Amino acid sequence: MLRRTFERRNALRGLTRVAWAACALSLVGEPAAHAASSQPTERIATNDNRKAAGELANGTLTIRLEARSGEWRPDREDGPGVVVHAFAVEGRTLQIPAPLIRVIEGTQVRAFVRNSLGGAPLFVRGLYSRPGKAPSDSDTVLVPTGETREIKFLAGSPGTYYYWAATEAAPPMPQRAGRDSQLTGAFIVEPRGGPSPTERVLLIGNWNNGQAPDSADRRNRIVINGRSWPHTERLAYKVGDVVRMRLINAGAAVHPMHLHGFYFNVDSRGDERADAIFASDSSPHLVVTERLAAGRTFALTWKPTRPGNWLFHCHDNVHLEHGGSLDGTPAPPDAHRHVANHALEMMAGPVMGITVTGKSTEAAAATGARRQLQLVARVDTGGTDAVPAFGYTMGETKTAPPYIPGPTIVLKRGEPVSITVRNELPEPTAVHWHGIELESYYDGVAGYAGDGKRIAPAISPGGSFEARFTPPRSGTFIYHTHLDEVRQQQAGLSGPLLVLDAPETYDPAHDMVLMVTVPRTNPTAGAVLLNGSATPVTRELRVGERYRLRFINLHTFRPSMRMRLLAGATPLRWRALAKDGMDLPDDQAVTGPSEVQMGNGETYDFDFVPSVAGDIRLDVTAGNGNLLVTMPIRVR
Repeated sequence: MLRRTFERRNALRGLTRVAWAACALSLVGEPAAHAASSQPTERIATNDNRKAAGELANGTLTIRLEARSGEWRPDREDGPGVVVHAFAVEGRTLQIPAPLIRVIEGTQVRAFVRNSLGGAPLFVRGLYSRPGKAPSDSDTVLVPTGETREIKFLAGSPGTYYYWAATEAAPPMPQRAGRDSQLTGAFIVEPRGGPSPTERVLLIGNWNNGQAPDSADRRNRIVINGRSWPHTERLAYKVGDVVRMRLINAGAAVHPMHLHGFYFNVDSRGDERADAIFASDSSPHLVVTERLAAGRTFALTWKPTRPGNWLFHCHDNVHLEHGGSLDGTPAPPDAHRHVANHALEMMAGPVMGITVTGKSTEAAAATGARRQLQLVARVDTGGTDAVPAFGYTMGETKTAPPYIPGPTIVLKRGEPVSITVRNELPEPTAVHWHGIELESYYDGVAGYAGDGKRIAPAISPGGSFEARFTPPRSGTFIYHTHLDEVRQQQAGLSGPLLVLDAPETYDPAHDMVLMVTVPRTNPTAGAVLLNGSATPVTRELRVGERYRLRFINLHTFRPSMRMRLLAGATPLRWRALAKDGMDLPDDQAVTGPSEVQMGNGETYDFDFVPSVAGDIRLDVTAGNGNLLVTMPIRVR
């Protein structure tokens, strides 16, 4: 089922029905076949952000930009298209994203912007010296239709920035979701010494046709460098390469970007106006998922140590849906059941495929007896064919339903394990071991994960698949389906995965898993489950005793949730321990107010010692502060 409920789409966009109705006319992007003009529509090219635009002479970069309308085909060259506004180097082919501006710090930039949109003014932002001050009208350059404006500025401080434009006066940048949505280009300022030859710039954009999220005519695309998976560029590296990427979120939604199989280091975090670059001698910021809010940027470094096919994608699962046919062709019924390759036919959106070749440089896995486990995907009670209820149980245990959330799997660091996944569902499935460093074949992306011709299959009904790995570190991880992600995860196919130094000492009363998921039915914008319940029972803690709180966000469409421990309205204090299963360095393992914002696919660990008896609570709120679910806690 390619279309989901209005509430989930509404949460995805962060806009109310009223807001969508108010801006619908300004957001519409017509299918190319229905464009009003009888003249041939110019084809827009995709820009892989590998070649900088402009001419550099005597320390000055001169770039001539032109805004025109054209036909954009985000899926494939022979697919349907839509008419949008885009930038080009003047006199050349239109590009999405807009032409890359890339200079060395100290460069003078001389930009000429021509408006050839025909009847619409153009408001240009982002062409100014960095870091910028607080937003002001002085940063916006108005280019009347048919005219050209010159903008001169010093590039300023190194960092990852962007420039953008719209045909209305200074709209909030993420709100451009229709014809203006692709008027964004990367603006990179390199430190003296020059750019890395292997560095890539990935700009995430968002388009929709202006229809309300519950409309049958709703169509949308979320793209990286102008394309939606599986038509995004495939990246290729060798074991040992130092991979550098810059991410820019020029769309309306939050994107928690998740790399399969490896940790990457976050080198900087910023936005249009400024970039905070971590010092080279600072402690590492190692994650497997980095939350990228609308209008924000970050840079990363990653060194692959194992060969195979890996995904780098947004973990907001609703973003992996196709978003409807651009030419209005209805989706086939039960499309989720009739595909040959899940990874290539069912996923879409902001996904990059990465192939690593070469021989692994990691130490050989520990030898000895391999622990044998069995995870069974079962049909739960209360589901329907359209809205199923699924769940996991361990082995032959006669666990009583409901099977939600999945059982907590506890593994031992350094101990080889074999987990046989048995599928008792009426449809195929697959399990991804989120955050675990393992061989690609066992990563759980059916039809893509693997190495060479050895590609992991989907687990057919009645079939099984053995995942083999040796967890190298203790931490908080997740296991979940990676096939028909929204439907099957909403059905209940997810669970916590803990790796401990001494599993025999695991005490769930003091080592508390707090997992957020989506309800199986009626997944409205405000509906959230905490450990499988919308009304969690009261937990009891004791004064002076130490508790480890393991937060897991595996909601399918809520990338902006805040977790807080409160006594009345006062936040209590806790100490940060780990992020994505990686222990934090001493300078990041700090004590402070108990509040953390989480994206989908992120895990955080905190140490909490209650100091006073009384009633407290754990609140999970939306990014706007609305309460989603609360857990009462009594401290004795």
